[in-house]
Amino acid sequence: MSERRFFIFGAGYSARAFARANAHHEPISGTTRAPEKFEALRSAGIEPLQFDGALPPELGDALAKTTHLIVSVAPDEAGDPVLNAAGDALRRKMPALEWIGYLSTVGVYGDHGGAWVDETSDCRPVSKRSVMRVAAEQEWLTLGREIGKPVAILRLSGIYGPGRNALTNLEDGTARRLVKPEQVFNRIHCDDIAGALWLLAGNNLGGIFNVTDDEPAPPQDVVTYAAGLMGLTPPPEIPFETAQLSPMARSFYGENKRVANQAIKAAGYRFRFPNYRVALERMWAGGNWRDGAPRSPMRG
Repeated sequence: MSERRFFIFGAGYSARAFARANAHHEPISGTTRAPEKFEALRSAGIEPLQFDGALPPELGDALAKTTHLIVSVAPDEAGDPVLNAAGDALRRKMPALEWIGYLSTVGVYGDHGGAWVDETSDCRPVSKRSVMRVAAEQEWLTLGREIGKPVAILRLSGIYGPGRNALTNLEDGTARRLVKPEQVFNRIHCDDIAGALWLLAGNNLGGIFNVTDDEPAPPQDVVTYAAGLMGLTPPPEIPFETAQLSPMARSFYGENKRVANQAIKAAGYRFRFPNYRVALERMWAGGNWRDGAPRSPMRG
C-alpha cells in the first residue's frame, strides 16, 4: 500500500488529538488561521499551514499529495469556507485522494423533546449555525458522489478532554450547575473522536456517523461527579430560567435529545470513554486532566 498522507482543514482541539494518536507516524498537515499556533501544531505532530479563506500555492501542493482529507472548519454566511476555496482543487487537483472526513455536530438534529435520535432521524436544526451545518453536510456528500470518493460525516456531541472538562472548570472557578428539568446532553472525549477518525479513514468508510458517548446525562450531574472526585463541594444549583447565559449558551438548552451511536459501533469502533464517569475517573487518576500531561492531583 502506498503511503497515506493526511491533510486537516482546521487543525484545532480534535485534530490535535487525532495527530497524537498517529501510531504509524504517517504524514499529517493541518491548517490554522493564526501563525502563532504553528508551534502547538508541530508539537502535536502536524505540519502547520495557514488558511484564512484563500488557497495559496503551498496548500495546493500539499493537497495534491493528500490521500485522506479531514475538514473541521465551520460554515459561515458565505457557505463552507473549504469548498469555496478548494472546491476546484478537490475536483481536479487531488489525484491521490481516497477519502474525506467532515466533522459536523449533533446540533443538526435540533430539538426532539428528549427522545432518542439516530442517523436516520429528521434534521430539525433550530439555530442558524446548525441550519448552515445541514447545508454543508449535504454539499460534502454531493461532492463525494460527484468525484466518486467516500465521505464520512461525523456528527459530534459536546467535546471534552484534557484542558476542557468539569475538573478544570472546578479548579478555575468557572463550573456551574445549571438545572433545566429533563434536559440532557451527550458528550464525546476528544480521544474517541480521534479513534473514530482513524477507524473510518483506515477503512475508507463513508456515510453518516454519530460520534458520541453511550449516556446522555443532565449537565449538572457531570459537575457534581467531578466535584466528588476532587473532594470539593459542588457549586450551588442555578435554575436555568434565572441563569446569566450568552445567547449561544442559551441556545444549546433549546435543543433536547438523546443521541444513539450504533452506526459507528457497527463500523467496528469501541469507545475508550463510553460515559463521562469513566473519562473523569481516568483523567483524575492519571493527573492528565489539565493538559494531557500527568501530574499530582490538586489538594481539595
